[in-house]
Amino acid sequence: MSQRRRYVQIGLGGRHKMFREAALKTFRDTSDLVALCDVNPGRLRLALSEVRQDHGRELNGYGADDFERMIRVEKPDCVIVTTPDYLHDHYLCRAMELGCDVMTEKPMTIDADRCARILSTRRRTGRTCTVTFNYRYSPPRTQVKDLLLSGVIGDVVSVDFHWLLDLHHGADYFRRWHRNKRYSGGLLVHKATHHFDLINWWLGSVPESVYAAGRRAFYVPATAARLGLRQPGPRCHGCAEASRCPFKIDLAGNESLRRLYLDCEGHDGYFRDRCVFSPDIDIEDSMNLTVRYRNEAIMTYSLNAFSPWEGYVVTFNGTAGRLEHKCEETVYINADGSVPGALKAEGTWIRLYPHRAPAYDVKVWAADGGHGGADPVMLTYVFDGARQPADRYLRAADERSGAWSILTGVAGNRSMAENRLVRIAELVPEIGVPEYPNPAGWNAT
Repeated sequence: MSQRRRYVQIGLGGRHKMFREAALKTFRDTSDLVALCDVNPGRLRLALSEVRQDHGRELNGYGADDFERMIRVEKPDCVIVTTPDYLHDHYLCRAMELGCDVMTEKPMTIDADRCARILSTRRRTGRTCTVTFNYRYSPPRTQVKDLLLSGVIGDVVSVDFHWLLDLHHGADYFRRWHRNKRYSGGLLVHKATHHFDLINWWLGSVPESVYAAGRRAFYVPATAARLGLRQPGPRCHGCAEASRCPFKIDLAGNESLRRLYLDCEGHDGYFRDRCVFSPDIDIEDSMNLTVRYRNEAIMTYSLNAFSPWEGYVVTFNGTAGRLEHKCEETVYINADGSVPGALKAEGTWIRLYPHRAPAYDVKVWAADGGHGGADPVMLTYVFDGARQPADRYLRAADERSGAWSILTGVAGNRSMAENRLVRIAELVPEIGVPEYPNPAGWNAT
């Protein structure tokens, strides 16, 4: 039997419960979650109450100011960090300095300076830093990796990758703290870190340069005017226009959102339902990039946050053919109680176009669960990896993968601000290249 590991978790917002429940229930024979920590006392009480009710456990609770005391008292092997993105570096670095391994929700952090600090601390302390890139573990995305490694389209020369956020999920980034780059790095960092990591892993390479353009074109006051909303308030709750606004979110009408946010906002003044048309927003909703990789592949990428459907289309052009993959995902918003990003089977396919041969469809690998079936698979390797078979796809990600994924977006932000091509080497030197599966000798059977 694997040795049990002690965990503590800081950050009890919408994404924390997946990790909490994995440690307390699914992997309770290898994991011991002993304490929870949050800046908001209401959310802390709620989480402790849920654990007591659902698992009959009494966990210790700590305020964010007591983070270091929690580590001294609880003596965890690993600290799980699920705070807002701009705080990741503080808790990751301090935990490693206090002798703990760390596990963080993506993105690892939001800018080059914070990234360099994490890399330096990891090297200096020798601790383990795990970045939970669940998209790598989604069966269809793993299948794409398998096909590329098999050599069925030869060496990849270029990639076209287009990600669409719909009017539910996409709009939600403009209500929350993500709406300001000082907290999230914008969608090129917070959201696209998933996508850039997939490309790095799919290609088995890392980015060298980025040129980007983008703007906020839809979530602006002018759109509210076009919808006939004359006096939208600062938030949905109590807004006079709420009954006529198609972007209204009703925190009071959803038990999960009410308990997590509306009931707790008096403690810290955080409003989960700010107006998506506010002039205070400073992130883009439409972005395009060109990225060159160390293996000489080139990617064109777009992200739009106001699309009629959710998902992506990615195409790989190789020396022996072309691979096309489309994925549609179900509608959701963070922490609304639904399964996040489940696949719609009728809108998900993989098609191969060999040179000088007929095109054919490939049966897509089955995927159940959140984020295209990725969450259950990833959690198994994260919390019970010692008992799993060796992962031939090398899906586990550390701080190097975390760095390369965000730095594409960080470079994109700088490129948009300065209207120039930005080289990754300008941002953070000496990152190191993660271990990727080698196509040479790959056996796809």
